[in-house]
Amino acid sequence: MLAKTFGSAVYGVDAFTVTVEVNVSAGTKFYMVGLPDNAVKESEQRVESAIKHFGYMMPRIKTVVNLAPADIKKEGSAYDLPIALGILKASDQLFCDELEQYVIMGELALDGMLRPIKGALPIAIEARKKGFKGFILPKENAAEAAIVDNLEILGVETIKEAILHLEGKELIKPLRQDTREIFYEEQEQYEADFSDVQGQENIKRAMEIAAAGGHNVIMIGPPGAGKTMLAKRLPSILPPLTLHEALETTKIHSVAGKLGPHGRLISRRPFRSPHHTISDAALVGGGGIPQPGEISLANNGVLFLDELPEFQRSVLEVMRQPLEERSVTISRAKISLDYPANFMLIASMNPCPCGYYNHPDKECVCAPGVVQRYLNKISGPLLDRIDLHIEVTPVSFDQMTQQRKTESSAEIRARVIKAREIQKARFKDQPGVHNNAMMSSQMVKHVCQINEAGKALLKTAMERLGLSARAYDRILRVSRTIADLATSEQILIEHLAEAIQYRSLDREGWAG
Repeated sequence: MLAKTFGSAVYGVDAFTVTVEVNVSAGTKFYMVGLPDNAVKESEQRVESAIKHFGYMMPRIKTVVNLAPADIKKEGSAYDLPIALGILKASDQLFCDELEQYVIMGELALDGMLRPIKGALPIAIEARKKGFKGFILPKENAAEAAIVDNLEILGVETIKEAILHLEGKELIKPLRQDTREIFYEEQEQYEADFSDVQGQENIKRAMEIAAAGGHNVIMIGPPGAGKTMLAKRLPSILPPLTLHEALETTKIHSVAGKLGPHGRLISRRPFRSPHHTISDAALVGGGGIPQPGEISLANNGVLFLDELPEFQRSVLEVMRQPLEERSVTISRAKISLDYPANFMLIASMNPCPCGYYNHPDKECVCAPGVVQRYLNKISGPLLDRIDLHIEVTPVSFDQMTQQRKTESSAEIRARVIKAREIQKARFKDQPGVHNNAMMSSQMVKHVCQINEAGKALLKTAMERLGLSARAYDRILRVSRTIADLATSEQILIEHLAEAIQYRSLDREGWAG
């Protein structure tokens, strides 16, 4: 007898439906076809042990399991449950007419318990799109799948629970939760706040500009100056996630298996801080079974690279294209996957190997030429994509011990949101451009018009400070963001003057 169940496979951040066909007929042996990998082939042993544990029989006649479409490779152990239920139905041990109305996924233990799977959210989205009645999956993943409404989410602990529900003997109550309400409640609950930061007013201002225009930032300063502390507080001043952005971010984390047992809609902007020993595949994504990398996990949030020159050169160079394109394509011989990578890059570094080159009190002990060599570890094309260079200097003892309450993240965020609204209105006819940092060189010429006095100031600055041509575009972009923060239609001289001081690394002779 022929039986059909439906599972799902995740490719990139999207899922597609896999039909599991089981036929039990005269003959011997168990066959699995449809391009399964080793993990799927091994399901025979797990299925047999699990169903025997609950008193069912594994057919001893010819059993053929086909995973369609047959030309796409099936990976992982999540097909155990649909295969097991298909075998029981085909061998007349499960009596159920509604089996084909459900998407079923789950890895079986030898005692019939279910283990969690990856990518429950994109599978649930695809199931609703295809018009399935419900989704049967392990209990640990039920909260994550329940983000999708208008779909029955049935979390089960054992295969027996799934069988009893399908036969109508012990019905499982579908899991429902108001994810939207939880999402809006948690949106602004960040652990770190800018009100804790004493002094560093100029750097706070630079962070505000970066958040308002979506600019990439590099911080240069001695150890202990507060670079990491400031970077960790940046997500708290970014505009809150929209529902669409939250869903996109949650999908990526679901595919990577990072949501955990209480998976729910991600309500805060992600902050990822990989160690400098990271490989290029771990940063951009890839591997034997392609997985999203750190730049995709930081989508709609912040990627913080601490001690930038310590990263391998090849690792930094692979970021060039994703920084421009805002997505990354992982290409293999048989498959090409797209992962979103719309993130803000925040990098920090010491100015020299000893760390004290620009320290106000301590003397640098590095030999001549060492500072320049250290800075050369970061290539020009990568620096080209970073708009703001901020010099961070240590806070004095008097500033540190001040009791005066400084500006909170919520106050700064209100100004950032206001500036983003101006940009949204400006670029409403430009698809794919949402903030000033995304402008092309052509758009910069059109949007960032400056008067004659501004041109004279910029010319003087470029000559005196020895700024490169790449700095010109960046200064104009940043000055446009500063003007937006001041709700000014025109870019004024003071906006330009402030933008010029954020180009430290472009100055000739900065490193001796």
